[in-house]
Amino acid sequence: MTDFTLVTPQTPTRPAQTEGTAMLLHEALARSRMREAEQAARDYALVRALTAGRRWRMLARYANRRAAAKAAAAANRVVA
Repeated sequence: MTDFTLVTPQTPTRPAQTEGTAMLLHEALARSRMREAEQAARDYALVRALTAGRRWRMLARYANRRAAAKAAAAANRVVA
């Protein structure tokens, strides 16, 4: 007995992943990592700038106090 029913091929539910598509995924991931690294570098630079500003402000206050103390000592020496 022969069976003459035709079998229609099923359409794929998702497109077949080709090598080019996989490469685009790797490129997208690499770009994403690069953007994250650049953002981390910008954040680090901002933190360093703020820290340096704080450090210079503390040094300026120290220098101001020291200059005032030396000026007062010199004034007391001249008067005495």
